[in-house]
Amino acid sequence: MFMTSQRPARQPTGHRADRLPARRAAWFLGPACVAAVAYVDPGNFATNVTAGARYGFALLWVVVAASAVAMLVQYLSAKLGIATGMSLPELCRERLGRPARIGLWLQAEVVVVMTDLAEVVGGALGLQLLFGVPLWAGGLLTAGGMLLILMLRQRGRRRFEAVVAALLTVVLAAFVYQTLRARVDASEAVHGLVPGFPGQDGALLAVGIVGATVMPHAIYLHSALTQELLPREDSTRRKLAVRMSMVDVVVALGVAAVVNAAILMAATPLRGAGVDSLADAHTAFGTAYGSLTAAVFGVGLLASGLAASCVGVYSGQIVMQGFLRRSIPLWLRRLVSLAPAIAVLLLGVDPTRALLASQVVVSFGVPFALVPLVVFTGNRALMGELVNRRGTLAAATSAAVLIIALNAYLVVRTLR
Repeated sequence: MFMTSQRPARQPTGHRADRLPARRAAWFLGPACVAAVAYVDPGNFATNVTAGARYGFALLWVVVAASAVAMLVQYLSAKLGIATGMSLPELCRERLGRPARIGLWLQAEVVVVMTDLAEVVGGALGLQLLFGVPLWAGGLLTAGGMLLILMLRQRGRRRFEAVVAALLTVVLAAFVYQTLRARVDASEAVHGLVPGFPGQDGALLAVGIVGATVMPHAIYLHSALTQELLPREDSTRRKLAVRMSMVDVVVALGVAAVVNAAILMAATPLRGAGVDSLADAHTAFGTAYGSLTAAVFGVGLLASGLAASCVGVYSGQIVMQGFLRRSIPLWLRRLVSLAPAIAVLLLGVDPTRALLASQVVVSFGVPFALVPLVVFTGNRALMGELVNRRGTLAAATSAAVLIIALNAYLVVRTLR
């Protein structure tokens, strides 16, 4: 008599993420990396370089606070997609009346256009600084490069995420290098964590930083990226997905926060050097630290424009499909969104001013994405066991109120 061992029959899962525990967990990583690119786009370059060159570390606290809010918001967006199997625009379409749905769609399209403008202008400026390419031609080249990267999305999510992560790494490396070259005084940086609005346009720059950091289109996008990860009915995998999404968000948005802080800190030595644009900053970096540092600045700006442009167009598709159940060819959407950016470049508008203005407009779109997100994730009938806890709900509500108050403050100050 002898014993035989039998392996337990493998349960059919229909999903390759279940093969091994490590792979099962890793399967849920990646969407936050794509969303994080929106937080280090050329708009961030414009707002953070301008803030550092004008006011030193005085607005560093805005970067830190906005990054913390961004982590919370992206976590909620990821959780919404996992719990409901629907993106935020789709839920708005299903649960809101027609006037509200149409109004939210229109403002979301404005946000996407302003985002595309910032990204194309930033990529064009990067090409001009590096190779002397005319701005209008640089805009077309940036759009072409973006389309090539987006083609990878059709061949699988992992390839697209890998390219986006590589571009994000380039931006991170560029500004860590810039910060090390700037030899930042740590004690002065700590003083920059004290809240306050310096100068006459400090509030405007603060709103621009918030708009460039807490990006509305990234809120819409992340919920769509996570809705496809697993079946909604599987409670165990949903909980695992939420835990891993939190890790994903903290790591990816943590990298984005480091990049944003590094951009501002790297520009602080340029204070008093008459830096009023990214082109001025490029020249000043070259004068102060050599041509290599100037080139690194240009490379970081170009990589940021390419990566963020892909995310912007992808978000535009999510917005239209979610709110209207309509989609248009990718090339047509790119053509429509490219037109305002090319017009700005052909008219000779200062690229940095265009970037700053676009980020202020984007900031006003944040509440229209954030308020529905907070409401939906606090709805137990919709979210089930993944509904926001009281502390999470209080933090998300406070963030929404603060952002709305900051925008209102800017309006009042501008009118005066």
